Amino acid sequence: MSGKVDPIAKQLMRGAYRSVCGFHTIANSIVPRNKAMRVFYGGALSGDVGGPLVKVQRLSAEFPNTRWGYDLVYLLSNTPYLPTYALRFLRWQGIPTVLNQNGVFYPAWFAGDWASRNALMAIAHREARWVFYQSNFARRCSEIYLGKRTGSSEVLYNAVDTGRFIPATREGLKFRFLHTGKIGTDMGYRVHAVIRGLASARRSGLDAELLVAGALSPDVRSSATEMARSYGIEENVLLRGPYTQREGPQVYADADAYISMTFNDVCPNAVLEALACGLPVVHSNSGGVPELVGSEAGVGVDCPQSFEQVHVPDPDAIGQAMIKVVDNHARMSHAARDRCVERFDMKHWIKRHTEVFAELLGNQGIRH
Repeated sequence: MSGKVDPIAKQLMRGAYRSVCGFHTIANSIVPRNKAMRVFYGGALSGDVGGPLVKVQRLSAEFPNTRWGYDLVYLLSNTPYLPTYALRFLRWQGIPTVLNQNGVFYPAWFAGDWASRNALMAIAHREARWVFYQSNFARRCSEIYLGKRTGSSEVLYNAVDTGRFIPATREGLKFRFLHTGKIGTDMGYRVHAVIRGLASARRSGLDAELLVAGALSPDVRSSATEMARSYGIEENVLLRGPYTQREGPQVYADADAYISMTFNDVCPNAVLEALACGLPVVHSNSGGVPELVGSEAGVGVDCPQSFEQVHVPDPDAIGQAMIKVVDNHARMSHAARDRCVERFDMKHWIKRHTEVFAELLGNQGIRH
């Protein structure tokens, strides 16, 4: 999630869209239902860039988006488009809602009125028949900022297609760490932290480089370039532009390990994609990432825990973690791939959704 406050125009457009989605929910009541596994995504869109878009795209491949006559509504916490009356109307109609709960709003990353944004998000959290939390960290945050639930819920981590994201071999090249993401001004610390870590590791004798792939705002790109120059490592910091989900496997194939110092990341797809490609992960020991990586597939770097401000690990500690990954690369690479296939494969994610949908619809043999 980005910490920027949305412009007024965007807020008004979002409010209007929520109203349209609410009226659509009421109008849907006159359409016959087929008592099948027909899913409506609550107005969320599909695409190959951005967490919510990708999630809808993956699910809709198995459960196509049904705009009329649907039997179940799937909601994403990042896109709370259905107003309270629509959610209550769905419950009155007996149409179950399932919520995929990601992060919440709090002062450390959101500059606006985080309390009111949480109040909006809490409605679906409260009304949903079933909640999938993206990590144990996501569940803890939700209990703090959205309130405890009495209904059914479980932790279901994001997933990755381990048939597409596969290990690749890079031989005869300098060891390369990869950092990815859409990084605006408010998240520039992510790039700065890994550059400082690389500078420290190189001072300790590690001959490695850093590839940053993704959309960087002009000021972040400029500051990253200047920082690398100030440390004398500009030739070892490579800034690549944006890429799509389709191009993702090749991006990971161009690296040996992944690094992210993002504070309190909930369940980043990029980390799962890196693990699937056999890339050990150097990460901030905060948020949900330690749950994904474990102790064998990378190295966590400690930092203070807080919901009030962002904390970044010490650069020398980051550098030492990078060295440790290089020294144990073969073992950690195998562990990363094995852990991802066992725990985060897309087939398990789809299977669990199918089971929950069938349970909520009261028919284990229902077709979709």
